[in-house]
Amino acid sequence: MKRFKTIHTSRTMMFAELEKVMAYSLDSENFLEALGDNITAKKSNSGVEKTASYLKQLYGFDNNEHTFVAFKYFWKNSESSEQPLIAFLYAVNKDYLLSESIEVIQGTASGEKAAIESFENVIEKYHPQRYSANTLKSVAQNIASSWKQAGFILGKVKNIRIQPDITYRIATFAFLLAYLSGDRGEYIWNNRCVNALCLPESKLRELAIEGAKNDLMQYQHAGSVTAISFTALLNKIGIDGNTN
Repeated sequence: MKRFKTIHTSRTMMFAELEKVMAYSLDSENFLEALGDNITAKKSNSGVEKTASYLKQLYGFDNNEHTFVAFKYFWKNSESSEQPLIAFLYAVNKDYLLSESIEVIQGTASGEKAAIESFENVIEKYHPQRYSANTLKSVAQNIASSWKQAGFILGKVKNIRIQPDITYRIATFAFLLAYLSGDRGEYIWNNRCVNALCLPESKLRELAIEGAKNDLMQYQHAGSVTAISFTALLNKIGIDGNTN
């Protein structure tokens, strides 16, 4: 089984930097060249190299990778307000520390504090005694910052849990990531990317219907059977739907 990596021991999801790379390279697709050209405007060669390395580790920029091809399509066809969540879902799909933290946000009611200690606890739960106290706090802060960039946490200090607006495009991208990972039918609702939306199943189904109406997916639900597919979309963007 493929072992996912993490950059959250050193960085956040780095949306501000990613946004600059995508703006510069989306049409020309010279993503790696953009990283080398310091599009992110770092002040030192070391900063340029480290930023490029972390962005490449998390987002890949690999046109042979189906999830990145899907990411490009949704980024290009989404509103700017949706892009932080599109990037966040892609990061959740790639970064194990970030995906493990979903339970913190799911377990924090809207209006309550998403405490750094809660993120520390979940890290320690999955990786007991792996990090020193100082590193554990730093990693927890990085993870909380990524959730903040995605719109689930508000405030520089108080870290108040809020629920961002999840549009049908955002939800459909989460469903597609689940589909590309091999999940089908009801199992899609339990995928980490879908769980990261922090929505009840009833709302997920409403968004699936809306995604289908907008020709982004096929969705059918009858009794206990759910059928979700992306045949038309995958053909459109050049992905073999039978390959994960």
